[in-house]
Amino acid sequence: MRYFLLIFFFSAVLVLAWAGFRGEKTRRPPIELFPDMDRQPKLRPQAANDFFPDGRSSRLPVAGTIVRSAAYQNLVDADAGKPVYPHNDAPANTGMITGTTNFVEHSPFQISAQLMARGRDRYQITCSPCHGAMGDGNGITKKLGAMLTVANLHDQRLVRMTDGELFYVTTNGRGLMGPYGPQVEVEDRWAIVAYVRALQRSRLATLDDVPEQLRNTLKK
Repeated sequence: MRYFLLIFFFSAVLVLAWAGFRGEKTRRPPIELFPDMDRQPKLRPQAANDFFPDGRSSRLPVAGTIVRSAAYQNLVDADAGKPVYPHNDAPANTGMITGTTNFVEHSPFQISAQLMARGRDRYQITCSPCHGAMGDGNGITKKLGAMLTVANLHDQRLVRMTDGELFYVTTNGRGLMGPYGPQVEVEDRWAIVAYVRALQRSRLATLDDVPEQLRNTLKK
């Protein structure tokens, strides 16, 4: 029994030394007992392939295919009247002017009471835990010590940001802030930007920002 264990041990070491580090420590390709579909037949886009009669690998959608996404509604300045979808390289998706790295000045969506209400709802759920209900950076995460530094949305640095840049930061994150693109829908992110502007206006506005017919209703 002892000799059997010794032979088994040295055999295992030999197999490991011969095959265990192939493709990692040496240039020899690894030995795969379970390839797990690492390599499989497939069609490469925009390449010739004789599988189909027309010789093309890229195929049109099957007749009757149901679209998985819908065009955005209520865009202020749609591109020559063309619908904009979530996969398009458009300001609504990137926050940038198409073909440039410049951020758009204003939201591409029409600002409405419905959009503002949606922005407030999404802000309270997604943003207020860190930035606080008033946007002053005093959310519950800061009060509990989970995050010691949270941006105050009323800082001039953020007030001077364009709507497109605020959208971009919300989507991709910046500094200590993580990206929220995967969690929040595109239209909801723009709604949040609109609500953030309302929070900033509530604190930084002047009398000139109030419609003239409503100025007399303000308490001094």
